[in-house]
Amino acid sequence: MIKAAFFDIDGTLLSYRTHIVSAGTIEAFRRLRSQGIRTFVSSGRPQVLIPPMALTFDGYITMNGGYCFVGDKVLLSNPIPQDETDRWLQYAIDNDLCTMLFTEHEMYINRLDDPVGNAIHRQLDFTMPPQLDTELMFGKEAFQIIAIMPADMDAAVAALLPHCRLPRWHPAFSDMVHCDNSKAAGIEAVLHHYGIGREECIAFGDGGNDIEMLEYCGIGVAMGNAEDRVQQHADYVTTSVDEEGISLALRHFGLI
Repeated sequence: MIKAAFFDIDGTLLSYRTHIVSAGTIEAFRRLRSQGIRTFVSSGRPQVLIPPMALTFDGYITMNGGYCFVGDKVLLSNPIPQDETDRWLQYAIDNDLCTMLFTEHEMYINRLDDPVGNAIHRQLDFTMPPQLDTELMFGKEAFQIIAIMPADMDAAVAALLPHCRLPRWHPAFSDMVHCDNSKAAGIEAVLHHYGIGREECIAFGDGGNDIEMLEYCGIGVAMGNAEDRVQQHADYVTTSVDEEGISLALRHFGLI
């Protein structure tokens, strides 16, 4: 029996086209929670970038599992090693790269005039971080970094940062997190807190950073707008976020 449901935000709860949660998803959440099923965010976003969504959540997996909490209780907090954060920042300076850095409660970007950074802002419709010179980011404890760079730079950066991994879910940029962090690790911490088994949960996602989550949960659902490589790791592929994919999947599994 399903007792918990985990939801990615961008491309899953929030449409890239409308940047809102559909009425069908809001109703599906109401019906899901009325049956005692707990609902959770499981996102690459930090808490400060999670928008109001007219939905109720029991807890939050943020920054790809780097920082997870239920109410005021922090369940998992695992920042990037400081020397590797600083090594990345120096690499960004040397290669003239735009980057965003997320601490426990703050966020920064080193260039507000970067065209790719602004394109990401328009696509995801989030508030841009305040600008801070890259040199002033050194020494800040980062739980996640956004590296705005082409995919052909991933291997070089991964070799530079042995305790980090780069779950890329967009061609223009990659997330950067501690190698032990993932949405699956965050879900494990949440399930342990509530005494729920992994076979008793369902997860919804569309990006490359959702693959571990889809494989970890008892039921992994890929949105119809997910890439083929993501869909291959799901138990079920529903319709797109703009076609009420969440509601359809919950009905398919008899959860609403």
